[in-house]
Amino acid sequence: MNREPLTMNQGRPEPRRRRLAPLMTEEAKATASIHELSYDFGCRITRLFQYLTEDSEYKEYIQSKQIYRSGTSIGANIRESKHAQSDADFLSKMSIAYKEADETDYWLNLLHDNGYLDDKQFESLENDITRILKILTSIVKTVRIKLGMEKS
Repeated sequence: MNREPLTMNQGRPEPRRRRLAPLMTEEAKATASIHELSYDFGCRITRLFQYLTEDSEYKEYIQSKQIYRSGTSIGANIRESKHAQSDADFLSKMSIAYKEADETDYWLNLLHDNGYLDDKQFESLENDITRILKILTSIVKTVRIKLGMEKS
């Protein structure tokens, strides 16, 4: 009787490898829209979550879940703003995106200061969130001026 040797999966199909979209280069980020930047950042945060919970020695679930929720919420709110029903609705979505970005910055600093992110990882993510915060600050301020809620 010829039998093939048993494999680890005992005849089950091999697990599929995830195909990851390439991330933006620094050159591309320099001219990208807030929609593109926030989506790219959401991809990075998703990968950070997997790293913290599955791929690293840490198996950190509490802070990683918080940064995952706030970090991906930025892009979701910016995406919703594309279909705002009014300038006030647009302002509301962008303001929420700003708050989520600021919260994400908090979690990044906490993860870094407690040794879950090394300096290189932190600086790369910090540069991205700082860029997003600056753009969102400008958008919110501009719309508030347009709505007469703030002086120029």
